[in-house]
Amino acid sequence: MKRLIVSFITFSMLLSLTATSQIINEAPVDGLFSEETWSVKKEPIPYPPIRKADVIWQKRIWREIDFKQKFNQKFYYPIDSQANWKSFINTVLDALKEGGEMTAYDISNTDELLVPITYNEIVGRQTDTLYEVARRPYPPYEEYDTLIITEFDPSQVMRLRIKEDWYFDKQRSQMMVRIIALCPVLIVERDGQEQPSPLFWVSYAEARDVFAQALVFNDFNSAARLTYDELFWKRLFDSYIYKEQNVYDRRINAYATGVDALLESERIKTEMFRFEEDLWQY
Repeated sequence: MKRLIVSFITFSMLLSLTATSQIINEAPVDGLFSEETWSVKKEPIPYPPIRKADVIWQKRIWREIDFKQKFNQKFYYPIDSQANWKSFINTVLDALKEGGEMTAYDISNTDELLVPITYNEIVGRQTDTLYEVARRPYPPYEEYDTLIITEFDPSQVMRLRIKEDWYFDKQRSQMMVRIIALCPVLIVERDGQEQPSPLFWVSYAEARDVFAQALVFNDFNSAARLTYDELFWKRLFDSYIYKEQNVYDRRINAYATGVDALLESERIKTEMFRFEEDLWQY
């Protein structure tokens, strides 16, 4: 009888220890659902079919998104990546680091996607090594060499350039746009002034599979998370035009500055929409 009681107590303790270990090993749910339920398995929104014969008007436009603007801050944050939430630049860099999902192209004067570059080349170009000669502030005030290494900081990417084609489709009787390529821009501070430094170009059509899996913060409803592909598709960003296709291949800042440059940007945008309106007769 005593042996039976001892065996029963031992068996109960083993069950208790097993249950306790299972509870300890299981991570608590940080929110309404586990992280697996937030995993995104979306496909890119398909492009509408287009025929060359239906395009009766076309113009290439370059525009820039400033992440400092409140409406565009969803591109910049979070600075530290989380499980299912990354900033735009970290989403792109992670895809380039893994390889095969996205290809980066070197910056050229014509903004063409010609020369592929690797993730290590991108980081290496932004890593600066500077030698300086300093003097000790105490006797004997001797001089010594100082090596200053500045590493690539993704949080300094504060702008995004977009190359896109606007066209009028006579089959749909509608002005439409298609994004061609994207270029993250690093802001470098030199002599007390901020200077833009373009990093690379990526093909938007190639990157859409990655953007369709990357979640974006929604200010109004955390249960309805958007993806970067939906963000670009629905044009949920604020930007300004810095170049239009022209015979001189020059940017707006080559012939206008300050307020005049902003007015020129608005003029180009208004001119395109007036073209669509003028096609209709009432």
